[in-house]
Amino acid sequence: MDNITKKIPGFALSLAIAIASYYIAKLWLPMLGGATIALFVGIVLGNTWLQQPVLAAGTKFSEKKLLEYSVMLLGATITFQSIQQIGWHGVLFTVLQMSCTIGFAIWFGRRLQFSEGTYLLMAGGNAVCGSSAIGAIAPVIDADNEDTGIAITLVNLMGTILMLLLPVIGTLMWGHNNELRGVLIGGTVQSVGQVVASATMINQGTVVTATLFKILRIICLVFVVSGFGYLHQKKQSKVSDTKLSEQLLAKKSSLVPWYVIGFLLFCVLNSLRVFPSQFGALCHFLSTWCETTALAAIGLRLNLKALFSQGKRLLAYAGGLVTVQVVLAILLITLLF
Repeated sequence: MDNITKKIPGFALSLAIAIASYYIAKLWLPMLGGATIALFVGIVLGNTWLQQPVLAAGTKFSEKKLLEYSVMLLGATITFQSIQQIGWHGVLFTVLQMSCTIGFAIWFGRRLQFSEGTYLLMAGGNAVCGSSAIGAIAPVIDADNEDTGIAITLVNLMGTILMLLLPVIGTLMWGHNNELRGVLIGGTVQSVGQVVASATMINQGTVVTATLFKILRIICLVFVVSGFGYLHQKKQSKVSDTKLSEQLLAKKSSLVPWYVIGFLLFCVLNSLRVFPSQFGALCHFLSTWCETTALAAIGLRLNLKALFSQGKRLLAYAGGLVTVQVVLAILLITLLF
């Protein structure tokens, strides 16, 4: 009971910031979305007036557990039938775009001498689904709070920039072709909310296409988390592949966490139409609020001094990764569609 009591102040503050951010987004900044606003409000407050130790237990709980719940609930909002609507060229585009983004993020992160936690979280966050992917990956690679906070802040910032730029770039490249502009946005922009907001700047037809491609990226979350978990375990153990496989089988929870299994289970059941439509809507509502509250907590816990100490390298990393993502997407769309 005492453990729960210690978590209340930090959790309550994170939730209050999430609620305030929701209304700020609804009334004045709909393009940014509540989650992004909550992150930046948390960063400002956490590095100025709200640094009290009494908040630590609650913000730590909100940062870790609520993101996990958000990932699991996200599975009830998507179906495998979405792949059929995209077609083989859409699937190939998504696989190539994600694979190359992950590969470049890891290679470039190593060249800039970032920690494994930072470059794997940046790779997954940019390739899959922003903060949700980072929250899913962080536990399986034993990422520390600083790596997680930096990655989430950068990925949200990059997503906001792409959200505003891609409608313009897409129109310059392909005119009024809704499908190709939707592929560019859905295959590149980081979070679900940013994808929808970006595509909405064009029209509803673009929103539909962009959302389908975003859903396919989210479905790939299971494979990315498992793959990163395997790579991390292999690096940590420094043993042969055979022995490593035996270790991972004996410790499945470290490779495929409970919330990823829950995500996949919800996705399968939703694809089989087991759930009523109201259940999917409820899960979407809860997932959104869990993510927004978690991002507020992450902002409260982020140390800006640590972020600024790596300023030039982080700027080079984010800028290089965004540029490669966009150029790669344009090339693949030109070749495959």
